[in-house]
Amino acid sequence: MAFDPVDRLVAYHAAIDALDFPAIAAMFAEDAVYESGGLGGVVEGRDAIMAGFRRYFDLYPDQVSTDSIVERLDESRARSVWNLVATNRLTKDVLRRAGEEIVAFAATGRILRVEIRDHAP
Repeated sequence: MAFDPVDRLVAYHAAIDALDFPAIAAMFAEDAVYESGGLGGVVEGRDAIMAGFRRYFDLYPDQVSTDSIVERLDESRARSVWNLVATNRLTKDVLRRAGEEIVAFAATGRILRVEIRDHAP
């Protein structure tokens, strides 16, 4: 691999924090899979993943996410442990989540799979 999966994961999170949708989309392989309760379960394909991101961030535009751990699992995967706070723009309810994320990358450095597991509050 010609990339560091930790560096790619950090760049991916930076693009999310900036709500840079073109940069986020460019990080996913066309046939990527995203598994998370936050996007409604298992989402397949870059276009569907990006549609989910846009819906989520339209509802929670002020999300602030912090990584407490970002680590390399192997040559193509990295893991983060995170927490986030966001406010629903319609209801004003505050969302608080914590969990871990494992991101698998193709040899090109594009994201193949994201697996998110929420931790109990």
